[in-house]
Amino acid sequence: MAIGNSSAHVLYSNNDHECLVFSNLVEGHGIQANQFLLVDGDHVALIDPGGDLTYTPLSIEISKHVDISSLDYVFASHQDPDIIASLPRWLMHTRCSVVTSKLWSRFLPHLASSFVTNRFSGDIEQRIVEIPDEGIAISFGNSVIKAVPAHFLHSVGNFHFYDPVSKILFCGDMGASLVDDHAEQAVSDFEAHIPLMEGFHKRYMASNRACRLWAEMVSRMDVEMLVPQHGRPFVGKAMIGQFLKWIANLKCGIDLMSERNFRAP
Repeated sequence: MAIGNSSAHVLYSNNDHECLVFSNLVEGHGIQANQFLLVDGDHVALIDPGGDLTYTPLSIEISKHVDISSLDYVFASHQDPDIIASLPRWLMHTRCSVVTSKLWSRFLPHLASSFVTNRFSGDIEQRIVEIPDEGIAISFGNSVIKAVPAHFLHSVGNFHFYDPVSKILFCGDMGASLVDDHAEQAVSDFEAHIPLMEGFHKRYMASNRACRLWAEMVSRMDVEMLVPQHGRPFVGKAMIGQFLKWIANLKCGIDLMSERNFRAP
């Protein structure tokens, strides 16, 4: 698959299996966000496609590579607007199934307009694949996409998605960094990168315990690339190891709470 004139950047490409990232589709005041296209033969999946800010440019861009009507899955790591607010459009214009935590499966239909709800009636529920808390492997072409538990990082029902062919873990808000441009470029200096992600993680991650359990799990996986939904990826086991060590020791969320944070105005 030739990239040609496109906003896509190749994360992995080998034979019939490819992973692409779109990092510069959000304009205006929306937070920078990455969207991911996975292709295995004739099968196509999107991970965390975003909301209305990204639907039109994203659909145009992925149309340069695949037929949108062939979309098999939309994977949603959690329920936030920048993750899955575009759900109604994907339901209307494709026959995809939407894969998300069972905790959010009954909330996502609230994103759909009455027009979409009336047009598809009970079909919406049938097209949502619920992920149990322990995770699941979803068949994808000649491979699978694994939904890996990431609860409370930062959503109560949260999953990351692992592609065993490319060995990429699409890690949602974990590892996110706040950058204005060149989000597709891998982190090269970990210490210099910390200020771009420290404040975000301290506020959006629930607790050190959740971070530590996640880091221990990932350290046992064969991961060559961590790619967050915001900001730059971590490439190679050495760089990933630095991140896992950092996040496993970070105090965040309720670790930092005290009575000072709970005063009536």
